[in-house]
Amino acid sequence: MARVNDEAAEALQEYAELFALTGGDAFRVRSYQKAVKAIAGYPHDLRQVNVREVPGVGEAIAKKIEEFLERGSFRQLDALREQVPDGVRRLTKIPTLGPKTALMLYTDHGIDSADSLAEAIGAGRLKGVRGLGPKTLDNLLKGIEQMRASGGRVHLGVALGLAEQVIASLPGAERITYAGSLRRFRETVGDIDVLAVGPVELMEVFRAQPYVTEIVAAGDKKTSVRTDKGVQVDLRVVPAESWGAALIYFTGSKEHNVRIREMAVKKGWKLSEYGLFEGERVIAAATEEEIYAALGMQWVHPALREDGGEVAAALKGELPALVELSDLKGDLHTHTDLTDGIASLEDMVAAAAARGYSYYAITDHAPDLTMQRMTLDKALEQRGQVEALQSRYPAMRLLHGTELNIAPDGSVDWPLEVLEGFDVRVASVHSHFTQSRDEMTRRFIAACENPGVHIIGHPTTRKIGKRPVVDADWAEVFKAAARTGTAMEIDSFPDRADLPSDLARLAKHHGVRFSIDSDAHAVTHLENPKFGVGIAQRAWLTPDDVINTWPLERLLHFLGRTP
Repeated sequence: MARVNDEAAEALQEYAELFALTGGDAFRVRSYQKAVKAIAGYPHDLRQVNVREVPGVGEAIAKKIEEFLERGSFRQLDALREQVPDGVRRLTKIPTLGPKTALMLYTDHGIDSADSLAEAIGAGRLKGVRGLGPKTLDNLLKGIEQMRASGGRVHLGVALGLAEQVIASLPGAERITYAGSLRRFRETVGDIDVLAVGPVELMEVFRAQPYVTEIVAAGDKKTSVRTDKGVQVDLRVVPAESWGAALIYFTGSKEHNVRIREMAVKKGWKLSEYGLFEGERVIAAATEEEIYAALGMQWVHPALREDGGEVAAALKGELPALVELSDLKGDLHTHTDLTDGIASLEDMVAAAAARGYSYYAITDHAPDLTMQRMTLDKALEQRGQVEALQSRYPAMRLLHGTELNIAPDGSVDWPLEVLEGFDVRVASVHSHFTQSRDEMTRRFIAACENPGVHIIGHPTTRKIGKRPVVDADWAEVFKAAARTGTAMEIDSFPDRADLPSDLARLAKHHGVRFSIDSDAHAVTHLENPKFGVGIAQRAWLTPDDVINTWPLERLLHFLGRTP
């Protein structure tokens, strides 16, 4: 997706939030939010098309977007930015704190930040305030803790997009790549390290880029800037002959690097960002593979470099063959405009076929998520459309599925006799996120034990920076999933990244299978699995662990369907 689409969507999202803050009509707010999804998910560059052609974008919104494309903002957004105090806008960044409450706290109580809100709650000044009962105040404190814990970190979608933008803006580099926690595919990233081989003039070109908002430090070998995403990017120019050593050093993790440096010291050698040395003699430096081989190890995939047993395994030659994006043969969790997607069934299927998939599942929401206005009749009508489409895509098996809702008691939308008509049944928690640990654990186990459920979707329900992981005894949940043959999803949306890698590794320990899915709501979201594969690699997953790397016949056997 062109970057301008993301920027336009962000501007319209900000407008929707500010409009809501000022008491704007809820219906219009929802129409703006729908347009945000449409613009962000539109597969073509907005600068190259008539904005009115984007589904879900009406005349009034189109005019705002056209003005944004001309000057980077639009008149109504500028006016609301002046009208809504910065303090109110800061408060709305706190998870669980809505716009009306934020405005009330600012206007009536002079609260204009997370810190001042935490202090007011702690001092008891908000006790008895209408709409702020003890449970609400407790949730606000949890939201503040969650926001502080993020520490300004961004999810992989933001970080990878920015890193790729930086790399594309420096064509004069002989070699260039990102390193650090982004190369290790951690679910969140604090700052971005970019390594390059090239002339010193790269630094001047880097500092002059339009995405740079502040130059933090400038030098011939390292320049640090603050970007328009609020993320710091460090560009380092390294000698070509030291490329491999620099890549190991700046990829990390710190703990992994300490381990391998200690190994070098025991051999009487020294490992630094410039190479592996015996005195002045260079043993290896140009490639990572040469350095690891000199230390008597397999090359260690960046996703494993967390001091989680990878060094010992590499010394024994026992590192797993990790799942790769190219291993995925299909996608088992996607949506269309029948529920909350923005693309038609035909467009989603065509895009999946273009990716060369062997199979593809359509899993629109089931009726208990009432906001989607789904019915069994609509689902059955869609099934007929899927069957009709199949003849146009003989090389790709179309699977008609559903995303069910796991109710507080663990039940799902339809009885088994209805569920058996769907090829793929994903069951997810979409509500009642604050149940107790015991209740949530029982809820997941009941879903796993339901013979109509194949996959537990986005299991922890988290949204990075917005909603925390639900409280459950995950070991018990994973034992139930392994016992019942229920797969756990790795939802590849970068703001979900769910299961997180640590829980996915625990699930693997208990014998659970996985499905790496896009959860696509637009054609562009079909790119999401690259993020899910990174999570799976961090969890040490192999292709055999992941059901949508399996050949069609094996997958159908897992789903209880005939080839």
